[in-house]
Parts: sequence; C-alpha cells; structure tokens
Amino acid sequence: MAQLNPYVSFDGNAEEAFNLYKSVFGGEFPAVMRWGDNPQCAEMSDADKNKIMHISLPVGDGVIMASDHVGGMGEEYKPGNNFAVAIAPSSREEADRFFAGLSEGGKDAMPMQDMFWGGYYGHVTDKFGVRWMINYDEKRA
Repeated sequence: MAQLNPYVSFDGNAEEAFNLYKSVFGGEFPAVMRWGDNPQCAEMSDADKNKIMHISLPVGDGVIMASDHVGGMGEEYKPGNNFAVAIAPSSREEADRFFAGLSEGGKDAMPMQDMFWGGYYGHVTDKFGVRWMINYDEKRA
C-alpha cells in the first residue's frame, strides 16, 4: 500500500525548521541530503550547495519531509506553493501508474526516472494545481 506524506519547501531555513520539529516531536533524521550532494548541481553557489535538498523526520506512522528552494530549479518560491504530497508507491509499476494518472491534464515537472540516491522518482502538478512527488524506493518497499 502506498504511503502519503506532506512535503514542504522552505526558503533557505529547512534545517532550522526541522530542528524545531525534532525538538517538538522527537525522533531522529533518517537522512539529510544537501544540494551539494547532487552531482547535477556542481555549478551552484556554495551557499545553495549547503542548503537542504532532502530531510525527513518520522512522526507517528508518517513522515514529514522537506527541502530548501533554490533559484533556477522550477517555479519561484512563494508561501502557499511550498507544499506537496509525497507518495511512496509499492512498485515501479505503481509509481508509473500514479504518475500517468496524475499527469492527465496536469503539467509534468519531471518524468519518472532513476535517481542518484537510488530511488525511482518523478513529480507532477495535477490539473487541479496539487503538487505530487512520487518516489519508489526498492529498499523500503
């Protein structure tokens, strides 16, 4: 069964926000990736490379996840467009099915593809303006 989780984008203060959430909810960060860890971001400024590309914190049966918005990678950051629903399908086929269905009438921001962190990932904004992030991770399925 797929799992749905909130994904929040921050304007450069994701680490600060998640340290607050950790102090409130407890737990540990299973992973913290910075934009500089991404081989496709070699040309970024040092300041942007140090920003959070992905951070997560388990809370109850779910996970809250986030990243810092960096300029030049999609639409500009604005409060209100900084939320998405992250979905963890149980197979590559399910990921492709979710992506195809959510893409109908929407706009494909990134087609499903194998990523450097080992996931099979894509994201799309559906025809209703809801942002979806789809990541199948064979190790977690």
